[in-house]
Amino acid sequence: MGFATVPESFITGDFLLESSFACELYREFAAAEPILDYHTHLSAAEIAADRRFNTIAEAWLEGDHYKWRALRANGIPEDRITGAATPREKFQAWAETMPQLLGNPLYHWTHLELKRYFDIDTLLGPDTAEAIWSKCNERLVALSCRAMMQRMNVKLVCTTDDPADSLEHHRAIANDPACAVRVLPTWRPDAALGVDDPARFNAWIDRLSATSGHAIRGFDDFWAALARRHEAFHDAGCRLSDHGIETFCAEDARIEDAAAVFDRARRGDEISREDVHRYRSALLHAFARMDAARGWVQQYHVGPLRNNSPRLMQRLGRDAGADSMGDEPFARGMNKFFGRLDAEGALAKTIVYNINPAHNAMVISTLGNFEDGSTPGKMQFGSAWWFNDHLEGMEAQLTCLARTGVLSRFVGMLTDSRSFLSFPRHEYFRRILCNWLGREMESGRLPRDLNLVGGMVRDICYANATAYFGFPE
Repeated sequence: MGFATVPESFITGDFLLESSFACELYREFAAAEPILDYHTHLSAAEIAADRRFNTIAEAWLEGDHYKWRALRANGIPEDRITGAATPREKFQAWAETMPQLLGNPLYHWTHLELKRYFDIDTLLGPDTAEAIWSKCNERLVALSCRAMMQRMNVKLVCTTDDPADSLEHHRAIANDPACAVRVLPTWRPDAALGVDDPARFNAWIDRLSATSGHAIRGFDDFWAALARRHEAFHDAGCRLSDHGIETFCAEDARIEDAAAVFDRARRGDEISREDVHRYRSALLHAFARMDAARGWVQQYHVGPLRNNSPRLMQRLGRDAGADSMGDEPFARGMNKFFGRLDAEGALAKTIVYNINPAHNAMVISTLGNFEDGSTPGKMQFGSAWWFNDHLEGMEAQLTCLARTGVLSRFVGMLTDSRSFLSFPRHEYFRRILCNWLGREMESGRLPRDLNLVGGMVRDICYANATAYFGFPE
C-alpha cells in the first residue's frame, strides 16, 4: 500500500512559529541546542541492554497511559489497548484514533515523532496505517533506544528510581564506552511514605532491606538503610530527588516521631489519616535535609489523584491511566514546609510542578518567598506538567513565570516519559517558547533585539539546566 498524497507536510519548518521573530529565534538559538532531559521514566535496564523494538507498537504503545486514555475515550475496547490483541491490531487502533485527536497534543507529538525518527510526513489514520506500520518497522531495525536518543541530540537523561533499586543497570551504562548518552539516577522515595497500605509497604521494606544489605527490624534500621541508599545514589552520580505528592505535609513532626507509625504499619495495623500525614511530614522534612546536605536538587510533583478506577486497578494494577487533577489547597503547607527548611539553613535547590493550572500563580508566589540570592533561580516553577504540557498550558506557565518570576533563569523542558520516542517534545516546547517570545517582540512588549532575547532562549533550552543541576563530570 502506498502513502496518501498530501499537499504539504504538516510538520513544516515553521510549525507553530507564527512570526518572523519566532522563526529566527527558533532557527538561530533553539533548534541546534542539545537536550538535557532531567526528568524521565525511561528504563535504565533497556538503555543498558540497548533495547531494539520489534514493532512500532512496542515503541509507541507500551506503558503509555496518555495514549491509553485517548484510546479508551475513542471507544477502543481494552483488549486492543492493553489486552491480548496483536501489536498490529493495537497499532491499527491508534491509527483509527489519531484523526479524532485534532487539537490534542498527542496529535502533534505523534506526527513530530513520525517525522523526526522515521522521515514520514503522511498523516496517520486508518487508511495510511499499513504503509506507516511497514516503514516504521523497517526503520526500527537501525533505531535502538540509544540510537533514538542520539538522533535527537540527547546528551544526558535522568531516570526515576526507587531507593530499593540496585542501580546495577546504571553501573553497567557508566562502564560502557559505547553509550554516548549519560544516564544518571534520580532518588524517588515515594514508597517510603506508603504506610497507608501496610501490605504493600512491608513488601517494599523487604526489597529495601535486601538491596541495602541492612536488616530492617525497626525504624532506626529503616532510616539507616535509606541513608545508605541515598549515599549509593550520590556515588552513582545522582544529584536530584523527586517526590510525587498530593499535597505538602508540613506538620511539626520530627523523624523520631515517625517511629511509632512505622511500627504499626510493620504489624499490618490500619493507620489513621492524621498519623499518615504526621509520618509523611517527618519523612519529607528529613529527606529534604538529606538532599540539602549533599547539594542535590529536590523536585516535587504536586496534586494528582492517582489510580481512581477500581476496575482498571483490578485488571491492570497501578499507573493504568486513571489519574486526574486534584484540587486540594496546599499553599499554607508549602509555605510552612519550605519556611521550616529555610530557617534551618537546609533548603536545597527546588523545583515544584503543579498539575492544576489554577495553582500556577500561587506556586510561583510561594517559591519567591524563599529565594536567598545563593543560586540564580534557586526556587524553580517547573515546566507545564502532565495535563498541562500542551500549547496553551506551556504558554500559561511561561506567561505566569515571566510576569511574576524570572523567566530567564528557567531550567526548561523535560519529557516525563517512558518512551524513547518522546524527545521531540523538547522541540515542541522550544517552538512554543520561541513563538511566545516572538509574539512579545512583535507586539513591542519585548525589545526587537534577537541577540538579547535569543540568548535567553538558548539558556532556557540547555545552558540553565547544565549550570543548575551541577552533575558530576
